[in-house]
Amino acid sequence: MSIDALKERIPDFAKDVRLNLSSMASDEALAPQTKYGLFVAAAVATRNPEVIAAMQALARDHVAPAVIAAAKSAAAIMAMNNVYYRFVHLASNKDYATMPARLRMNVIANPGVDKADFELWSLAVSAINGCGMCVDSHEKVLLQAGVSTAEIQTAVRFAAIIQSVAVSIEAGAIELALAAE
Repeated sequence: MSIDALKERIPDFAKDVRLNLSSMASDEALAPQTKYGLFVAAAVATRNPEVIAAMQALARDHVAPAVIAAAKSAAAIMAMNNVYYRFVHLASNKDYATMPARLRMNVIANPGVDKADFELWSLAVSAINGCGMCVDSHEKVLLQAGVSTAEIQTAVRFAAIIQSVAVSIEAGAIELALAAE
């Protein structure tokens, strides 16, 4: 599925989402590898097959397969970490914070792409998944690596747009199904 086809799937009640998707695709605030890897990682985090297919198709035109694989790895590892560390953060019993996670996360140390890109993708996925502990951790690493707050904000803005595309398409599909009844 192409970005244009994805835009056509966004219902009229979400016109702003459609406009944001259009502006995001042409935004050049991030380097191509950073941007298209982010699109893939955020799309995978939405769990919406149409959004994932469109973002992967777009990324394939701009980055190497290894970048797409690393972006998927960021989404996958953060799906696990966001659940675990959100629990640790939210649990009243603070003993959990002193226990080893005992989760394999080797890909974070050796992602196969620029470490800052992988961290930025991980932060964006963590924002979608709502893990404040992971957002703080990845932001700290990014700032230490010299990534600007403007770049971080752009990444989270893009993740928010991609998430809203998925939500809008799903809500539109339900609306159509209800109208057909």
